[in-house]
Amino acid sequence: MSVLDPSPQINEGHPLDDSTMEFPVIGVGASAGGLEAFSELLRSLPPAPGLVFVLIQHLDPNHPSLLSEILARETSLKVVQATEGMPVEPDHVYVIPPNCALTISDYQLHLSPRGLSDGLFMPIDLFFRSLAQHCGRMAVAVVLSGGGTDGALGLQEIKAVGGVTIVQDERSARHSAMPRSADATGCADFVLPPDQIARELIRLKDHGAFLPISDREREQEQDEIITFPKIFHLLRQRTGADFTHYKRPTIRRRIARRMALCAIDRIEDYVTLLQQRPDEQYALYQDFLIRVTRFFRDPTTFDVLQSTVFPNLLRNRSVENPIRIWVAGCSTGEEVYSIAIALLEIMGDMINTMPVKILATDINEAALEKARAGTYIDNIALDVSPDRLRRFFNQTNSHYQISKSVRDLCVFSTHNITRDTPFAGLDLISCRNLLIYLDLPLQKRVLPYFHYALKPGGYLMLGTSETVGSSANLFEVVDKESRVYCKKFSSTRVPIEFPVSD
Repeated sequence: MSVLDPSPQINEGHPLDDSTMEFPVIGVGASAGGLEAFSELLRSLPPAPGLVFVLIQHLDPNHPSLLSEILARETSLKVVQATEGMPVEPDHVYVIPPNCALTISDYQLHLSPRGLSDGLFMPIDLFFRSLAQHCGRMAVAVVLSGGGTDGALGLQEIKAVGGVTIVQDERSARHSAMPRSADATGCADFVLPPDQIARELIRLKDHGAFLPISDREREQEQDEIITFPKIFHLLRQRTGADFTHYKRPTIRRRIARRMALCAIDRIEDYVTLLQQRPDEQYALYQDFLIRVTRFFRDPTTFDVLQSTVFPNLLRNRSVENPIRIWVAGCSTGEEVYSIAIALLEIMGDMINTMPVKILATDINEAALEKARAGTYIDNIALDVSPDRLRRFFNQTNSHYQISKSVRDLCVFSTHNITRDTPFAGLDLISCRNLLIYLDLPLQKRVLPYFHYALKPGGYLMLGTSETVGSSANLFEVVDKESRVYCKKFSSTRVPIEFPVSD
């Protein structure tokens, strides 16, 4: 969903505190033509750049690889083929072995047998996802020449945790499909030819983009009292979104990231840049609304929906009582369509007589446009089973589109939960991984809002790192692990008024 980047205390699949990360790890995805591009990148680096490179190249699973030997002739860095449990060190290049999947955890590389998802093997996405999960903002994704779409989903997850994302310029790529797909996500920080990618990596390192964020935070804490309101005002004027009540540590990380990408040291200078460049205002706004989503995210949560929530909602239900669901912070729609599919599987033939309406909202219109189209690259086979792909999607070339029968159940619209008129008469609200980015006073206003919007006995589904907190008197726990709650009856009037942004 469209949210800010995870901060260290949230610990949602990001166990490493980035203050312990001493050097960045650069995952490089490459396929056809990518070896030449990566060789050029390596030749453009200084002798000891202090960086770790891990090359995920599409390889023939049935033949030995000569990647290590070939790349060793192109660079002074030590080039080795990855082995199970191998620790990574700066000034090394690690290459994936053939017929293996490669991941990283706690600065160690891990190998597993090559896996298939509906005939697809996406080793770049797999590595990028593990890189995002375990290295956080010290992760860098580089997508080079190649056919297909591998790397695009993983690149989004690295952007979401505050890492850096770089895509090879199509004009310099022998095969442009892979870079084009990565760039089309809207999550590429830089689009450059290989030699400039090398120079940009060194610039970012020299500028301090990979230093522990806490060092820069301490320096900026005094300045932000003056500068943050100016930044919020600029973004509110341009987008209508007010970030005043978003958690400060997260805001700091997002701003610090943009400053590093723009090669700016002082936050006052960054404010000046924002005032002069509307495109940077938009870039910061999009960084604040980073999309952290995938189909059937947290599968156990969907198990609870299908085993408990949906059967309870459907039991003894009349056709005059339509099912109404709201997905708040829906981003590009994966969560919305996952819920729709899970519901349709339980309803079976009931869908022919029982009306269903899923309201899906976000403040990011660019994300909503993608959600309405319901078109996704074929990498979603990593998260969607072959049976679901056949039943609920139509495949065209390298993309899947949600079938019209599913899209027709979903209505996407712009809505801000902190200020807009609440919905009402809802059976289920899904608001996953959004509350953790709002400060406590705003959370205390939003949760009664959800209580008001739900029917008696309606359900609330939060992210796995969220709880109802001080609003526990309004909700009963249905499944603690999956953060599924049921509305309690309240004899007192629940306040739902919200301040309207200027």
